[in-house]
Amino acid sequence: MDIQIERKKGVRGLFTRRMLPYWGGGIFLLFVAWLLLRDHASTLRIDASSISIATVERGDFNDYIRLTGQVQPITTVQLSPLEAGVVERLVVEEGAQVRKGDVLVELSNPSLTLEILNSEAELAEKQNILRNTLISMEQEKLTLRQDKAQLDLDVTRKRRAFEQNDELYASRLIAREEWLQAKEDYELAEKQRELNIERQIQDSLYRSVQIEQMEENLENMRRNMQLIRQRIDNLHVKSPIDGEIGLLEVVLGQSVSSGQKIGQVNDLSDFKVEAQIDETYIDRVRNGLEASFERQDSNFLLRLRKVYPEVRDGFFRADFNFTGAYPANIRSGQTYYLNLQLGQPIDAILIPRGTFYQTTGGSWIYILSPEGDKAYKRPIRIGRQNPQYYEILEGLQPGERVIISGYESYGENDVLLLNR
Repeated sequence: MDIQIERKKGVRGLFTRRMLPYWGGGIFLLFVAWLLLRDHASTLRIDASSISIATVERGDFNDYIRLTGQVQPITTVQLSPLEAGVVERLVVEEGAQVRKGDVLVELSNPSLTLEILNSEAELAEKQNILRNTLISMEQEKLTLRQDKAQLDLDVTRKRRAFEQNDELYASRLIAREEWLQAKEDYELAEKQRELNIERQIQDSLYRSVQIEQMEENLENMRRNMQLIRQRIDNLHVKSPIDGEIGLLEVVLGQSVSSGQKIGQVNDLSDFKVEAQIDETYIDRVRNGLEASFERQDSNFLLRLRKVYPEVRDGFFRADFNFTGAYPANIRSGQTYYLNLQLGQPIDAILIPRGTFYQTTGGSWIYILSPEGDKAYKRPIRIGRQNPQYYEILEGLQPGERVIISGYESYGENDVLLLNR
């Protein structure tokens, strides 16, 4: 006999075997809907007391950078001996005030002294040679004059003899041969005298040139002697300017070479401030920019005087001059913290500087929800920056609050849950 199965009704009917496919389909649809509607953002819980929060605000962005500068003398002159030698005496010490021309270090050089003695001996020898040459020339000159006097006498006598023979020959009192001999003797005497006169002229010209050359050589030797004596004076290293001995790196008995740096003299009539600037600002830093710093409850102004072209280790050097008074008791080597003004203040959206920048590079930031219990990642764009603020170009509005402390431990999470 068949048994009739009673169909379950109401709530009990939902849990029958026949309803299982419907339950599976419903659960699947709910799972799909959850996947589509859920928040895909990754989250991280953090302690709210461990973060720094700042409010975005609008204000004047003061375009300046902070530099560390050192006071330097306006001029520094290197000390280098013109002659090599051995340090024999230190006349002054570091920090001493000196005047231009004061002897600072005395050197000795025996080989230079020997060279002077040799040059003096050579000069004396040349002078003796010139003197002997002059005497010889004078003697030759006297000999030629004596010869001329003798020739003049010989010409006079032979002319007289020829004239007498000429009258006698005209009267047919002497032979023609005797007359011809008298004539030839007279003509020979005339030619000898002319040759003597020509020789005197040539010898005079030769003597003039020779004496001029020898005197020029002597003058060159005298000048050379003066230069050598000056080299002896160069063994005294002297101060090139009025100032202070900033450095003296020699000791007694030390051998120094010509041109070797042994110290420096600082001109303390004025000062400059030398600073190292990050190469990031190389296109914006130029001569004439203003800078300032505070010291002794006063503000001191400077102007950028010189920008050095070379970049080393990511920095380039610049010199600043004081445009007014400088601090009392200023000392070479002191450190001042300068504010270098790169441009005029402009209205901008600002956030305080923070360590978040080291992680994000300024491309994004965590912004707090109005309730302050969550923080969301948001892309931003940062423009210029100064020691206090970042200039926000995109992504933030005044009044919003952001986390500016470091993000190193937050990973790639999009949402931060703040535990208070």
